[in-house]
Amino acid sequence: MSLRIIAGEARGRRLITPDGMDVRPTPSRVREAVFNSLHSLSCLEGADVLDLFAGSGALGLEAVSRGADSATFVESASPALAALKANIRAIGFNDRCRVVPGDVMVELARLVGDYGVALCDPPYQFDAWPELLARLPADVVMAESDRAVDPGPGWDVIKQRRYAGTVVVIAGRR
Repeated sequence: MSLRIIAGEARGRRLITPDGMDVRPTPSRVREAVFNSLHSLSCLEGADVLDLFAGSGALGLEAVSRGADSATFVESASPALAALKANIRAIGFNDRCRVVPGDVMVELARLVGDYGVALCDPPYQFDAWPELLARLPADVVMAESDRAVDPGPGWDVIKQRRYAGTVVVIAGRR
């Protein structure tokens, strides 16, 4: 699959994606809609972004390209980590990106700091949303799944939209 950064500083730059069915990159039209929504909330410019289940890093790299100060990527799969690191180098965002190899639910407890935006795109079979969102150190979350995600207590749904087989929920912390 061929991905490109949609807008911002790195617009048009190609990203590599790992082979296999374990990584399901967010389609360009969904990324564009997500980032248009985040822009309308004025939460991306200057933010520290957390990209969980990062895969190739397309979401976090798009965020940095569009004005986020930094992105921290958490990913456990070796092929995805290799693609992610190659994409960061190829775009030249090394000084604004940090890669944390490991399981999201384990690494989440170790992350220090607060994030303006968290981008969460786990495998569709992921079912630990309540635990993940309860522990998330972010003001705004974008959750991508194959079904609606109830963010639970402490979150207000700002927007929810279905794009074919993908459901995107954007929520803000109360």
